[in-house]
Amino acid sequence: MEPRDDIHVIEKVIAGDTAAFAMVVNRHKDLVFTIAMNISRNREDAEEIAQDTFVKAFQKLGSFRKESRFSTWLYRIAYNEAISMVRKNRLTTVALEEEITEAMPEEEVETEIAGMDGSEQKTVVREILARLPETDQVLVTLYYMDNQPVSEISAITGLGESNVKVRLHRIRKKLYKELEAFISKKNFV
Repeated sequence: MEPRDDIHVIEKVIAGDTAAFAMVVNRHKDLVFTIAMNISRNREDAEEIAQDTFVKAFQKLGSFRKESRFSTWLYRIAYNEAISMVRKNRLTTVALEEEITEAMPEEEVETEIAGMDGSEQKTVVREILARLPETDQVLVTLYYMDNQPVSEISAITGLGESNVKVRLHRIRKKLYKELEAFISKKNFV
């Protein structure tokens, strides 16, 4: 999807063709929902967040300054809406503890993962990702699944670029430790 396509549709909506906004919704609904789901961890809340995101974006479309990509602006709204709902609901999350454990050789982890079939790999990754705090899940989703550059992630989350890089590095370490634990448990049983 080209950013120009979004700009063209936005200009149509601002000019009075409000039905054209459906194109924006269709283009971005999956990632908006994913961001909302990763933060809220509740399907109903994520659906409400996604809907609120698009309503707010529609209402504030005239304030979009075209200084960044439209998707960045929209995902920032989704992120803020999700964080607001979580705060409003006073949900708490437990961060993964960084345990000091004897490290399994990296080659052994890679060999074990490579030995799993595709569906088992996906299941393990989903389980491990679900244990991450919401913000970390969003960072992983944006960086690895949506291939967003660090600068876009920074704009969406409000974190500095260096903070995004540091957090992605720490997340990778956490994921590796979780994979180690999973493999150790699997081999022990």
